[in-house]
Amino acid sequence: MDLSVYLAYDYPVLGAFWTVMWIFLWVMWLFLLFRIIVDVFRDHEMSGWLKAVWVLFLLLIPFLGVLVYVIARGKDMGKREVQHAQERQDAFNSYIRETVKDPGRAGADDLVRLSELKAKGDLSEEEFQKAKQKLLG
Repeated sequence: MDLSVYLAYDYPVLGAFWTVMWIFLWVMWLFLLFRIIVDVFRDHEMSGWLKAVWVLFLLLIPFLGVLVYVIARGKDMGKREVQHAQERQDAFNSYIRETVKDPGRAGADDLVRLSELKAKGDLSEEEFQKAKQKLLG
């Protein structure tokens, strides 16, 4: 009966290094593949048929497809990413502007300030009612 013991030196450090390196490269390649697929669908200048051809090329011959895409269209990938980030930032800024300009919210804040002034005694009841009527229309 063979009672051999497997120790850590049975799997050399260099072998572990190569394993980790190949896993890292595989993950990076998958990341690049999905990044390219996102870029294909994000490009508004490309027609639907051309997008379908690129996706088929990427799925049927993935390594060659990624290499060809990066060579042919890689330069503009960064520009499209910056453009997309700018569009998202503009949409966020317009949302913030619309939220801040909400007339119902501004009127409520003004009414709170008026009631605080009245509570401190800076406004009389008559002045408070006039200002309140003016705010409410």
